[in-house]
Amino acid sequence: MSATKRAFPESRVLYEDNHLLVVNKLPGELVQGDKTGDKSLLDVLKQYLKEKHNKPGNVFLGLPHRLDRPTSGIVVFAKTSKALSRLSEQFKNRANKKVYWAVVNKPIRLKQAVLEDHLRKNEHQNKSYVVKSSEPGAKKAKLSYEVVAEIDRYFMLEVLLETGRHHQIRTQLARRDMPIKGDLKYGYSRSNQDASIHLHARYLEFEHPVTKELKKFKAKAPREKVWTLLSEAYSKT
Repeated sequence: MSATKRAFPESRVLYEDNHLLVVNKLPGELVQGDKTGDKSLLDVLKQYLKEKHNKPGNVFLGLPHRLDRPTSGIVVFAKTSKALSRLSEQFKNRANKKVYWAVVNKPIRLKQAVLEDHLRKNEHQNKSYVVKSSEPGAKKAKLSYEVVAEIDRYFMLEVLLETGRHHQIRTQLARRDMPIKGDLKYGYSRSNQDASIHLHARYLEFEHPVTKELKKFKAKAPREKVWTLLSEAYSKT
């Protein structure tokens, strides 16, 4: 089957070997099946591998980490159970480097800062809140950010995660009155037309689960006006 007819475009594959498949997720794509019943990226990629490598029967593909549906950027899949186990341990222990881009439109008092809070997830609302450290279920959350591009009224922050809490970037920025563009759940004034939010998993660095080589990946931001203008401004800095 030709590449043009495959279930997944080759242009969005950042890396593939016998153990890993790394792709650039689009905003709105569901990474793993949920109660909506919508087709997931995991299912699409299983079909992609089946077609590309002419595999009979079922294709194994594991997911050691996730991205929220409205978020875009790098997602790593494991093609073997050994790779899945080792990668899951890395992500669990934060033995990797994750950098995100986030777009906000509020005046930013500090062009760079370290944010530390305690967060608690509300399971019913699927939302996290900043709480006191003494509250039951509170977990420490830490990130640092720097403004790396500006256009008109929009600012692009480069965010380095030091912990991996539920909706951490969304929650911590909103707490400083800097909700991410399109993120109604955390206080932005209006949604994006495609229900996305302007949060992008830009860079990921981790140890290959088999070869032990340090792997580094960057993913282009979505093809959308604000992202394009900010990416161009970033490239000129």
